[in-house]
Amino acid sequence: QVQLVDAGGGLVQAGGSLRLSCTASGGTFSMYAMGWFRQAPGKEREFAAAISRNGGRTYYADSVKGRFTISRDKNTVSLQMNSLKPEDTAVYYCAASIALGVRDIVTTRGAYNYWGQGTQVTVSS
Repeated sequence: QVQLVDAGGGLVQAGGSLRLSCTASGGTFSMYAMGWFRQAPGKEREFAAAISRNGGRTYYADSVKGRFTISRDKNTVSLQMNSLKPEDTAVYYCAASIALGVRDIVTTRGAYNYWGQGTQVTVSS
């Protein structure tokens, strides 16, 4: 069983950047496809970005494409967020999904097995 710890959130002005990180422990990190989700107040948790087990494939929600970049290394998955907008304000969660294929991408919330505790990102206008 893997444990995930999210970090890196904060308050930033519109147009600014933040880098989120998620550190995994207690499991074999390379066995998991990873993803980032976000949840704004009063809204459902939504998919933002995903990366395959081997890091060779990534996928983004249309709302963040071209602005966010997901990456992974050793036991960490990161989300570089540039050109932030007020509508990016949310609690961001990393998640791990047991994936058979090294190139599998997982975008469905229900397919993720483990979640971080979340980190708040607030973008002021």
